[in-house]
Amino acid sequence: MIYVDRPAWPARGRLWSHLISDVSLAELHVFAETLGAPRRGFDRDHYDIPADRFAMAVWLGAQVLSSRDLVRLLRAAGLRRPKHLHRVTPPRAGQPDGTAALDLTAGPIPPGR
Repeated sequence: MIYVDRPAWPARGRLWSHLISDVSLAELHVFAETLGAPRRGFDRDHYDIPADRFAMAVWLGAQVLSSRDLVRLLRAAGLRRPKHLHRVTPPRAGQPDGTAALDLTAGPIPPGR
């Protein structure tokens, strides 16, 4: 099922909603594409959609919930991806370009890795 909260999050001179799925990220991406939301609106576990797309999301079948309930559903479905799990770590040995690696794990990197 797809869910959306009411537009209440200000950014870049607009109000925004969060669009989530409690089934899978694949379901979320398909719905967002149908809605016309660009992929750049995807943020770890949800899409940020502008207020002018809220009514269309509901018309397409998204259920309106509070922001708190969206997070509760994401956690219950195992789809929540908090920011602290997406931190950039220092380059590892053997990374010749010196770029940082994206660490998607919750724990520290074991020594020698």
